[in-house]
Amino acid sequence: MSSVPRIGIVTVPDRASQGAYEDRGGPAIRDALTDILACPWEPVGRVIPDEQPVIETTLRELCDTEGCCLVVTTGGTGPARRDVTPEATTAVCDKLLDGFGELMRTVSLRSVPTAILSRQIAGTRGGSLIVNLPGKPAAIRECLLAVFPAIPYCIDLLEGPHLTTNEIVVVAFRPKK
Repeated sequence: MSSVPRIGIVTVPDRASQGAYEDRGGPAIRDALTDILACPWEPVGRVIPDEQPVIETTLRELCDTEGCCLVVTTGGTGPARRDVTPEATTAVCDKLLDGFGELMRTVSLRSVPTAILSRQIAGTRGGSLIVNLPGKPAAIRECLLAVFPAIPYCIDLLEGPHLTTNEIVVVAFRPKK
């Protein structure tokens, strides 16, 4: 494995995984992370169907085998029957971090009243942080910008790589020693 931090980017919608439409969520995550992060990083992308066993396997692989310190998902967080990303995330996580979902919904509610239907969550698996984002590119950026101040310190606490941010975009919070 390289010493450059690896970040998993998982796009979950069925139609994108089948090639029925272009994946816009994954590129939106990559673009936002490129703006946010000041340190070098390596994206590890996956486009998969909205099936809980596939999502669980992918999250385990990115955390345990690919060594991603952060895994960010898009899609599958709504109330529809096929939306199972939060269930898959819960199944593979050691600890859930409820504040991430609470903050993302709060921020999204400023833009759209249906944000209350969103079920984004975050949690840890070993030394990795997994964050579920909504599916729309504008909401992806908005939510990442909201929660990213806490992400580098969370990864520090998990004994992961030291992530630095472009402070013009996002200032990472780390307690004073």
